[in-house]
Amino acid sequence: MIALIPFIVLIALLTCCITVFGNATLDGASQVSLILASGVSVWLGWCTKRLKWDNLEHEITRKVASCTPSIIILLLIGAIGGTWMVSGIVPTMIYYGLQILSPEWFLVSSCIICALISVLIGSSWTTIATVGVALLGIGKALGFSEGWIAGAIISGAYFGDKLSPLSDTTVLASSVVGTPLFTHIRYMLYTTVPAFALAVVIFLFAGWAVDHGSGGDVETFREGLSRVFNISPWLLLVPLAMGIMISRRWPSLVVLFLATFIAAIVAILTQPSIVRQIAGEVDTDGMLVLYKGMMQSCYDATHISTGVEELDRLVSTRGMTGMMPTIWLIISAQVFAGALTATGQLKDIMHYFLRMVKGVTSLVASTVGSAIFLNVTTADQFLSIILTSSMFKDIYKERGLEARLLSRSCEDGGTVTSVLVPWNTCGLTQSTVLGVATITYLPYCFFNLFSPIVSIAVASLRWKIKEKK
Repeated sequence: MIALIPFIVLIALLTCCITVFGNATLDGASQVSLILASGVSVWLGWCTKRLKWDNLEHEITRKVASCTPSIIILLLIGAIGGTWMVSGIVPTMIYYGLQILSPEWFLVSSCIICALISVLIGSSWTTIATVGVALLGIGKALGFSEGWIAGAIISGAYFGDKLSPLSDTTVLASSVVGTPLFTHIRYMLYTTVPAFALAVVIFLFAGWAVDHGSGGDVETFREGLSRVFNISPWLLLVPLAMGIMISRRWPSLVVLFLATFIAAIVAILTQPSIVRQIAGEVDTDGMLVLYKGMMQSCYDATHISTGVEELDRLVSTRGMTGMMPTIWLIISAQVFAGALTATGQLKDIMHYFLRMVKGVTSLVASTVGSAIFLNVTTADQFLSIILTSSMFKDIYKERGLEARLLSRSCEDGGTVTSVLVPWNTCGLTQSTVLGVATITYLPYCFFNLFSPIVSIAVASLRWKIKEKK
């Protein structure tokens, strides 16, 4: 089938890139692969359907423009990562967290903490970029591998993102299908809670069974943090203020901007020596030096010396500049998605999913599979939810199935699996923010892996599925 050729080309190119470049694939090789695959898609569309270039260019431009809010959020997350570290907010969270969390209970506690916070604020991205980063530091100090830590953080964060009435994906899935928001949330409990319960059980046992070393780095980390940063519980007021802003449903861009700005002011007031160190003028006083240091912590990589090599890597940040490869990849992925959409190749492939539909189980499986497939091909969870719901809406209606079954299936396949795709906006963002490769944390994101399976299993049991005769 001609429509599959661009995907075959992309897979072949990415395989070669991983073989040649390894972990550096996302520095540019993946982006070039996506552009080349887009070129193949456009060329095939022009040869087989004689499509006009203006139409192709318009669709690609529209797709790239649609990811503008995500790009701005990424830049702000880069800035907040720098300012929250330099101001001592994240180091303070790590310092006190090391006193509270024991190694045996760390993984399950991290998962539940991220779940609760994400439910309250409705954003997996914000949860991971703030609390998640702190938990990663705590986990490393306790001796856990990055994969286990990131898996627990992401599992919890995406549980909340999926169920929170403040979540963009939750609101989107319910609105595009036409399901009342809280009806949609209540119906998702039948698949989301079992999947999360399974993940929690695994993290609970893993905390006791997984070899995490002696935890001897705990005191070393705490001493290193207290030696360099001015640790104070007052610094925790900043994340508290951020939580209040989010609970009042302030726009994400506004919250992230204010959280960055407040942290920058706090850094100047509480950590002036570190700010001067970043500016490269340790022995120079004056507001201009502090201004220079804070600007650099927002946009540039920062390296703070603590005297502990592992801790130095933990408290280093990449700022807005560190987000640029991710943004480049998002734009390239959107170009590929635009080419597939404009040429009709994406639509041709989706017809194959519809051919497999026979009963309720196969219909739900096809819906979940389509959402996952679109996460891979369009590199965006919002597009995955919108396109999947559009394709299956009439079929669910014709078969007398409730709209809430479609909206739930879209989230079971679309929302939670986006973070498992290396070139998806979610996968790119979380791997960049945590500094852990997608392929490293993927096997440990149990909630995200179980959700699609549980969704299909529940459908096969006909549990709470009403079918009009």
